Amino acid sequence: MKSQKNIAIVIPSFNEEGNIQVMVNALHQVLKNVPYHYQFIFVDDGSKDNTLKVLQELAKTDPQVFYVELSRNFGHQNALKAGVDLAAEADAVITMDGDLQHPPDLLPELLAKWEEGYDIVYTRRAETKNLSRFKNGTSNAFYALMNQLSEVKFEPGTADFRLMDKAVVDVFIRFSENDLFIRGLVNWLGFKQFALDYTPNERFSGSSKYTVRRMLRFALQGITSFSTRPLYLAIYLGLSLSLVAFVLYMVYVIYSMYYGHIISGWASVISTIVFFGGLNLIVMGIIGIYIGKLFMQSKQRPNYIIRSTNFPK
Repeated sequence: MKSQKNIAIVIPSFNEEGNIQVMVNALHQVLKNVPYHYQFIFVDDGSKDNTLKVLQELAKTDPQVFYVELSRNFGHQNALKAGVDLAAEADAVITMDGDLQHPPDLLPELLAKWEEGYDIVYTRRAETKNLSRFKNGTSNAFYALMNQLSEVKFEPGTADFRLMDKAVVDVFIRFSENDLFIRGLVNWLGFKQFALDYTPNERFSGSSKYTVRRMLRFALQGITSFSTRPLYLAIYLGLSLSLVAFVLYMVYVIYSMYYGHIISGWASVISTIVFFGGLNLIVMGIIGIYIGKLFMQSKQRPNYIIRSTNFPK
């Protein structure tokens, strides 16, 4: 007789004490009739509130709830990897956020597509009035920029709400990159993939952890993790400006010879110096980012450190 399949649901949590119980109840309600054994793995990513305490109390009464306490805040992507690494023995792993914006009601559809033979079932967020125009606009701009600068193509609206078959997880857990960009890694892996569209729910409680600064850093991290095109862009920019400068210089020389006087102006000289000085800093910054990534990767530090967990060894 074929044994029952095991499904692990990994949920990174940072200051989500008000969402955990509601999240667990919603997941149980959705999964109560599925023909699988399932477990929830909450990864506490250095929360400052009572997230860990709530998880520990819940784990005492709910055998499906497991918690992982990281030693500090390692970031959303590293917290996700910590959970997936622990869940590596499951037949399939589902990753989702713990604020209920990723609708638990979609889980049966993810599992159905998995049973059809898809190795990765990922989701695409539909634009909705619940999200601000700024959020939709910056998200679209992010994916447009990623597709222009990266060799790996990204679909707008994709996030870290997906199902991965054990075959994919077995490959994924071997990654040891310092700056993780998981949606890019999963896309790069290939395998047989299927996309499901969904409308995000309202956040149940708390506030979004993605500030403008974090979104910009995340975008830069994704671009530099999957492309060297910014380096080529710096070269092309330098060549183009050198050509423009040469043409303008020749125009200046011809003008001076033809009219017999010299064009002067400290403002134009200073503006030119500042412009090219800024350009040099941008190019050096691009190169510095790649060198910095190599430096950090050479240290071979772990992506995360687990302080405590009730997950079986």
